[in-house]
Amino acid sequence: MPATAAAKIPPEERLVNLVVALIATDQGLTKDTILTSVAGYREQSEAGASKDALEKMFERDKESLRGLGVPIETIGDWADPDDLREARYRVPSAEYELPEDIEFTPAELALLTLAGGVWSESSLSDDARSGLRKIRALGDLVDEPIIGFSPRLSLRDPAFPALQQAIESSRVVTFPYLKPGEAAPRTRRVQPLALVEYEGRWHVFGIDLDVHADRTFLLARIVGPIAVTRASFDPALREGAGDRALAGLEEVAARNSALLEVNPGTEAALRLARRAQPAEQGIRVPYVDVHIFADELASYGPEVRVVEPADLRDRVIDRLAAARDLHGGIA
Repeated sequence: MPATAAAKIPPEERLVNLVVALIATDQGLTKDTILTSVAGYREQSEAGASKDALEKMFERDKESLRGLGVPIETIGDWADPDDLREARYRVPSAEYELPEDIEFTPAELALLTLAGGVWSESSLSDDARSGLRKIRALGDLVDEPIIGFSPRLSLRDPAFPALQQAIESSRVVTFPYLKPGEAAPRTRRVQPLALVEYEGRWHVFGIDLDVHADRTFLLARIVGPIAVTRASFDPALREGAGDRALAGLEEVAARNSALLEVNPGTEAALRLARRAQPAEQGIRVPYVDVHIFADELASYGPEVRVVEPADLRDRVIDRLAAARDLHGGIA
């Protein structure tokens, strides 16, 4: 297999393949089996990647998945559970199995089919397509499509693949980054250490070489291509970087919270509930970035009202007013 074949499996698809493989096994898979069998690792192995590099990739992938809430279980020797020399890994099927008596209505199956259609067929591997076929194998219970088209969504930030590859190869990157309130983007030069998802958004955590300090950048604010340079850095810097990044984001969120009144049963209530705490006058929701959070709250329209802080409330009102003016003042 040509060495370039390994690049055909995007990092996020490798993570999906790993989850599928770990769910599909009851006994667990050894690290060697994973590295030689699971799509994404197998191609890297066949292209000549060292075992040490593949094992480090696997360890980072495990850390990423656990950070996203995937419960990866480590199983030791049957006779001595503490002996992890031949450890096996799995995702307990009970965490994801549907109840045996569950049934789907035709409309619900139509929604499942539509959700599968969001994924562009050209972007799926054979393994991912087989997963979609299993959903369709539930039976042809849908009388007709519930809508006449399938939306095409970007399921990842464009910067994600290049940053993931730079992290894996320990290479310095540069990229244009636009902060709110600035007229033009500034070029950042960063040693990327980890990609983390927080509040449904991807961030890259690393060392900003221009200020010689740890920084976390929102991928949505990277407004141009990622340039991967020839400059390298010590791979040891990546150890524990994901945990440090999440801890930093959680610390920021702990200092910033909004008191919201949300209409029950709405999309806003559903989406905000998972990160909210009940309050006397509604719910209190922590947030990291006031601009991003204002965008989110404004998108819910009349479903949510900001009680405090005033700065957040003013930003949401400004966005709603701008949307009103864009549509000619129609209420």
